[in-house]
Amino acid sequence: MIPSALIFDVDGTLAETEELHRQAFNATFAAEQLPWHWDEPLYRRLLDVTGGKERIAHFLKSGPDGAERVADRIPDLHRAKTDRYTALVAAGTALRPGVARLIREAKAAGVKLGIATTTSLPNVEALLQSSLGPDAMALFDAVGAGDVVPAKKPAPDIYLYVLDALKLPAAACVAFEDSTNGVRAARAAGLPTIVTPGLYTEGDDFPGALAVLSDLGEPDAPYRHLAGAGAGDALVTLAALARWCRAA
Repeated sequence: MIPSALIFDVDGTLAETEELHRQAFNATFAAEQLPWHWDEPLYRRLLDVTGGKERIAHFLKSGPDGAERVADRIPDLHRAKTDRYTALVAAGTALRPGVARLIREAKAAGVKLGIATTTSLPNVEALLQSSLGPDAMALFDAVGAGDVVPAKKPAPDIYLYVLDALKLPAAACVAFEDSTNGVRAARAAGLPTIVTPGLYTEGDDFPGALAVLSDLGEPDAPYRHLAGAGAGDALVTLAALARWCRAA
């Protein structure tokens, strides 16, 4: 039996957006005349902290120059960063291979779609509208984003929120993630989870994942199987997901 719903993380899963986030953070720091620059190795470490505001707060604990100027302005700093990020995304960001294809297949089959992410709703809207069109948000039956729950990933709260909105049990759905924290959140909510590691999560471990794949695959560009289910397939499809879940 095919899944009743597919629930997607956003950053790194739907599209390779983490580098755009890093650029937006650095541009915001420069505009605020803060002597901070998050290079790729530092940003990879900071991604262990989910949520942009939480990431800034964590960074401030290291005592960087100028921290005292913005310690009580984290929400303002994050809003400015979000404005820069949405402008970058609006300029054009491609979805990862197979994402649009699987979304189309799910809609044609009557399978529900959900979003479960720690990123803010404006970021989600900007990405989906730039990649899937102005009415893209209407494709999704439930969207959990940003601060709609008190505890962010790896807590399962955002997935439980989306499952409640979908009115479906976890076992009837499949989650899509790109990070260890994301897998931990989805698995804690009871969801079988497909992982497509992104730019900042390649080489990480994903214990509990149903399958780890390079991407979701396209007819002319099959995914590379990395671990778990899916070794004999080329594309992530509803039929393949049903088969993998049955065999798990």
